[in-house]
Amino acid sequence: MINKNTEAAFTTITRNLDELEQPTGNIYEAITIIAKRSNQISLAIKEELTGKLNEFASTSDNLEEIFENREQIEISKYYERMPKPNALAIQEFLNGEVYFRRPEVVAEPKASSED
Repeated sequence: MINKNTEAAFTTITRNLDELEQPTGNIYEAITIIAKRSNQISLAIKEELTGKLNEFASTSDNLEEIFENREQIEISKYYERMPKPNALAIQEFLNGEVYFRRPEVVAEPKASSED
């Protein structure tokens, strides 16, 4: 589900605020959109990882039967090496891959005062 071949940064980098602000015209709106997308990505990654790790879950709680599984360790390490959800969200936002909409503000008609 998550794009494995991404250009998202693996480390912290300085961002140009004008570049982030450009699609929306408001830096706070852009940050809110990125934060919401980051939460969506985080949940998707968590569900994907949990699904893969549940295959290795043991049905008994006996301590003697707990053992290290090489495949389980490799899966965990793979997800640890992935770019963080906020970096993925920023990259998607800058590439124009995030759909967002602004709910239109409905103006209520003013009551006319007839005295």
